[in-house]
Amino acid sequence: MNSKEQKRFDKLYQRHRRLLTLQGKKEKTIDAYARAVRRISKHFDCCPDQVTLEQRELYFAQLVESHSWSTVKVDRNGLQFFWKHVLKRDWQWVNIVKIPKVRSLPDILTIGEVEQLIGATNKLRYRVFILTTYSMGLRLSETLALQVGDIDAKRNQVHIRRGKGHKDRFVPLPELTYQALRALWSKHRNPCWLFPNPTGSLERIGRAKTHMAHGSAQVAVKAVVTQCGIKKKSQFIPCATV
Repeated sequence: MNSKEQKRFDKLYQRHRRLLTLQGKKEKTIDAYARAVRRISKHFDCCPDQVTLEQRELYFAQLVESHSWSTVKVDRNGLQFFWKHVLKRDWQWVNIVKIPKVRSLPDILTIGEVEQLIGATNKLRYRVFILTTYSMGLRLSETLALQVGDIDAKRNQVHIRRGKGHKDRFVPLPELTYQALRALWSKHRNPCWLFPNPTGSLERIGRAKTHMAHGSAQVAVKAVVTQCGIKKKSQFIPCATV
């Protein structure tokens, strides 16, 4: 792109990110949708609005060959948002690329396998993390985001905030999980997080302003899963589910 075209692209690109933010998209979604705009712009060396319908068809045909359907879907959604909200143009996506629907059920871990994972985990925070995630059927990010105030011991339930689809819900709290969470919290006594960022001493953990890192939890649990020799692709195993 020449300097004039680059300047126009930068303006459209920044508006794209701004509108995604205003619509409440998560940072990960914003980055993915923005990457879709950068990718097609780099491919044709011009602003996306200059790309013809035929070029778009060829572009997605190549993308399907070189990337996963997951990436194709994200790019399609990102460009669809760009066309609709930034360029204010219609684009019938189904005529260009339609993602195949694949319906598959995850493997279910047995109680014995979960007990095996917990037994093979050395650190208390990860043992409680695994128990909490599995016993209440939570996503990895939902467990990490649990706060002290989300626990309702009287009603034996937990308030899950902004879970899948940005929706709140309540889930039953098993007694064993409640006692495990109490034992963990009694160690760090963080006023906010049940799984605070485990950096430094217990005193520092107790003052942590953020929860345990997503990547740290993934790596730790993946290591235990590998150690136990579990091959199932379960929704519980964080590496496959976030």
